[in-house]
Amino acid sequence: MSSAKIVIAGGFGVGKTTAVEAISEIPAIRTESWMTAAAAQIDRLDPGIDKVTTTVAMDFGRVTVDDSLVLYLFGTPGQPRFWPMWDDLVRGAVGALVLVDTNHLENSFAAVNYFENDADVPWIVCVNLFHGLQTHELSEVREALTLPPHVPLIAADIREPRNVAHALLAVVNHATERATALAGQGVGL
Repeated sequence: MSSAKIVIAGGFGVGKTTAVEAISEIPAIRTESWMTAAAAQIDRLDPGIDKVTTTVAMDFGRVTVDDSLVLYLFGTPGQPRFWPMWDDLVRGAVGALVLVDTNHLENSFAAVNYFENDADVPWIVCVNLFHGLQTHELSEVREALTLPPHVPLIAADIREPRNVAHALLAVVNHATERATALAGQGVGL
């Protein structure tokens, strides 16, 4: 049996913890801390989001795809003050799933920039369909995020385990295609 590490990244409140919890076959490890008024200068307390906790280290989960593959999921913290941890969380990953919220697309630019410029792992972008609604066409999201054409863009309601599974398999497939292309060029990973 093989195993692979997948990072689930994105800005604050995009659903990283929710995705890990939705699919993990073990109780997900969460490093959530309460957000308080005392931290208002550091953490965004958006009245439009019913979020009262924030990830302060990482989320962790595991999912067995089949008899030959187990995925270990590492959810990144979304707050800017925790971004320096991303390098450690990404180390050894075969790929990344970058979640975005089209209601707060500006919070996605840092994650997209990180994977485009600072991480050497295959990555895909997934628009989280909050309440199951797609509010923007994927082509519009691709343009707004200035995603390169080789980066897959999908949409899913990540509260649903089946949708998270689809997104994770898209990451695995993209990573496999990239590895095959590099091997064909004689480039080692």
